[in-house]
Amino acid sequence: MSEQRIRVIVIDDHPLVHQGVAAVAALHEDLEFAGAAATTDEGLRLLAQQPDVAVVDLRLSGSSGLNLIEEGRRTAPGCRFVLLSSMLNPAAVRRAMELGVTAVLSKEAPPEDMVTAIRRAAQGRPYVDPSVMDVVLAPVGGRGGLEQLTDRQLDVLAALARGMGTQQIADHLSVAESTVKKHISEILAKLGLADRTQAALYAVAQGLVDVSELQHALGSGAGE
Repeated sequence: MSEQRIRVIVIDDHPLVHQGVAAVAALHEDLEFAGAAATTDEGLRLLAQQPDVAVVDLRLSGSSGLNLIEEGRRTAPGCRFVLLSSMLNPAAVRRAMELGVTAVLSKEAPPEDMVTAIRRAAQGRPYVDPSVMDVVLAPVGGRGGLEQLTDRQLDVLAALARGMGTQQIADHLSVAESTVKKHISEILAKLGLADRTQAALYAVAQGLVDVSELQHALGSGAGE
């Protein structure tokens, strides 16, 4: 995304949020405000224009932002989603992760956090607002416990939670990158988790790594 601007849309039924995202985008050369919508139907029409990032409110008039995201991923498969809310609950966070939401942001977050979330999302890198970390951690849990994993898989899981990418883990453990990818696939399957972000959150919830290490990983964006 470094050579072209990140096209951002916002789907929220509050005009002030539209204005806020537009104002934030105007201050940064790498961001382009590409439109706003207040309803699900309007949002889907905007998503049909294939933006890079969609900032979506959890609660839309007469609907849920999560329902929109579920349908919107089919309309715009290349778009990344930032979930925006003033009040998150464990069920909403769990559903957001199942849907592949890349970033979770509080409406009270400062503008610089919004910029960070949009940029990370555009790169496919997770970002979780520090103020909602407790909520994010609460629901994470897969089908079984860490006892299902081998010692090497535990090492890989801990490395993921610390923000390491596949190649970094391979170098750290002195194994092939393909081996790391295989371990990651087996970890997700054994624990019933959807992706690396859920795996990182699960590692913290189980005490495998400290929450401060996870926040560093999510804030900096774990690579592939």
